[in-house]
Amino acid sequence: MNTYIREITEKDPLIISAAFREQGWDKPISLYEKYVAEQTNGERITLIAEMDGVFAGYVNVIWESHYPAFRERHIPEVSDFNVLLKYRRLGIGMKLMDRAEELITERSAVAGIGVGVFSDYGNAQVLYVNRGYVPDGQGIHNGKGYIQYGDQIVVDDDIVLYLTKELGNSTNQSHGRSEGNRSNESSV
Repeated sequence: MNTYIREITEKDPLIISAAFREQGWDKPISLYEKYVAEQTNGERITLIAEMDGVFAGYVNVIWESHYPAFRERHIPEVSDFNVLLKYRRLGIGMKLMDRAEELITERSAVAGIGVGVFSDYGNAQVLYVNRGYVPDGQGIHNGKGYIQYGDQIVVDDDIVLYLTKELGNSTNQSHGRSEGNRSNESSV
């Protein structure tokens, strides 16, 4: 089986949405059209994984995170990481993460990622820890602010623990933005 990693194109939104609909997940075409537009504007890169020419998963790198602690430190965020259920445990997720981190090293020595805190995110939590991500020390965030002692919350997809990983070499050790040479495709 061949895995190919490339950037999203205008032909992908319909294909991605249909693939997730087949497994019972609602992922609207408009979400992926937004990703294409934001990639065109330089706000993000959406990496697509194909297994033997068939869509298998994707991940995003957001260059300016919405999460305040990452934005303040200019830490790019790995976001919305999804592999179709039938393609899990085949190494596709690792290859997507490898490529995302490779792109981040062109701009920053640190990568960030957020992960949900309930059991649906258990596999992701383990994957990120095994890849060297550690909590950023800020606590749990709900999209509006940090959860404080005594707060009463509904635990849903918005309750997130953010993690960081030191990537080592970077063309820009200050974590600022710089344009590096990047390829938009890789065969792995």
